Amino acid sequence: MTAASGALPHLLFITGKLAEKNLVRVLSEITPCPFTYEVRALGITVAALITVDFLKRRLRDLAGVDRVILPGRCRGELDELSAAFGIPFERGPEELKDLPAHFGRHAKARAIDQHDILIFGEIVDAPQVSVAAVLARAARYRADGADVIDVGCLPDVPFPALTEMVRALKGEGYRVSVDSLRDEDLLAGARAGADYLFSLTEDTLWIAEEYPVTPILIGRDPRDLDSLGRAIEALSARGRAFFADPILDPVHHGLTDSLLRYRELRRRYPEAPMLMGIGNLSELTHADTLGLNTLLLGICSELRIGAVLTTEVSGHCRSVVRELAHARRVLYAAREDHMPPRHIDEGLLALHDRKPFPYTLPEVKDAAAAVKDANFRIEVTAEGIQIYNRDGLRSAVDPYDLFPQLGVENDAPHAFYLGLELARAQIAWQLGKRYVQDQELDWGCVRPAPTDNKLHFVEERSTLAARKAKRKKPP
Repeated sequence: MTAASGALPHLLFITGKLAEKNLVRVLSEITPCPFTYEVRALGITVAALITVDFLKRRLRDLAGVDRVILPGRCRGELDELSAAFGIPFERGPEELKDLPAHFGRHAKARAIDQHDILIFGEIVDAPQVSVAAVLARAARYRADGADVIDVGCLPDVPFPALTEMVRALKGEGYRVSVDSLRDEDLLAGARAGADYLFSLTEDTLWIAEEYPVTPILIGRDPRDLDSLGRAIEALSARGRAFFADPILDPVHHGLTDSLLRYRELRRRYPEAPMLMGIGNLSELTHADTLGLNTLLLGICSELRIGAVLTTEVSGHCRSVVRELAHARRVLYAAREDHMPPRHIDEGLLALHDRKPFPYTLPEVKDAAAAVKDANFRIEVTAEGIQIYNRDGLRSAVDPYDLFPQLGVENDAPHAFYLGLELARAQIAWQLGKRYVQDQELDWGCVRPAPTDNKLHFVEERSTLAARKAKRKKPP
């Protein structure tokens, strides 16, 4: 099947038999289409099983083709194919419905590799844990994106290991801050080589005069902008670096007024470096932190607040550093593009997806009608979970309603696999997340990066009962 030829580049789309009809329909809906095209189903049912060797054997007659587009789940070295055939090979998106966007203005993902906000990761209970424990936590903070490790002191709690702790962190290459309102802690941290000190007032600026540290300034009363302003002016007159923090307050304890203080300080001192401590909001609000953090970094981006201090004390805050590290890059890109932070990156969507259900129930029914083998396919539509093979389509919102219909009671490995996949599908349907069979649900930046890059595909986690029989056949 070929589109009308012309001066536009001519693309060849490779697919499997099951996806051919949907691919042709999706391509026909791209208007205006920036290319002419041809679709070939090369005698294989499932597009994801297409391999480099298979293409080398089966692909012929590429005269007039400018690029070859492979299914998004097709794996292998594309450079090898490009070299073998003398034309570029590339992967399309994993879902056919994403093809228009793939070839649209936003086909190439916006780079989010820049930012202008420092993250201070605070270890709030440092006086009560060992140096080894602090180093371990610092390593996790750094891996998640923290730029500075903040050693938090506790009021009226002796901290004899402070000097050793700061020196140990510095010895491992960390930038270190010490967070205390007691002069003796601040002095000990400065003498040990700390890079930053929280928090100096106009009355304790002398500490910054005696040691080469960058102070974080607060007002004599933490909410007194006039006092904070005098400290800013004193250090600015001496050419000293600093950050100024008007203090963020929690909800129902002055949050709105505190946000206005940040704006007012920026109005008074347009060039002053500023810092926002966000723990008062994230720790004291039992809500998912990703949205809160993104909103706060949006405010930081608008006001050019160049640093944030965060904690991970409560269980619901355990991914805050990672969230901030991702959000600061997204917000930077959005500001540079003069646009809201949308259509830049999906990593800030954890619980929901923008387009959770790529296929409608009628489209799934069409696909199910074409299946001729025993392999179970699982899809999620707005109506619920859809599972089908050659024996028909079953639909439900609860996997318990599906299991008796699948005939795998006596096949424990198969039953385990289907139970796992149906549970994922149910979670995806309940939350409004995109489900892709044989792949874990995507939780955005709140999930730690995987320790390996292994991807699991149908060949590795086959649902075919027939595959078991195949293994039993003599060679």
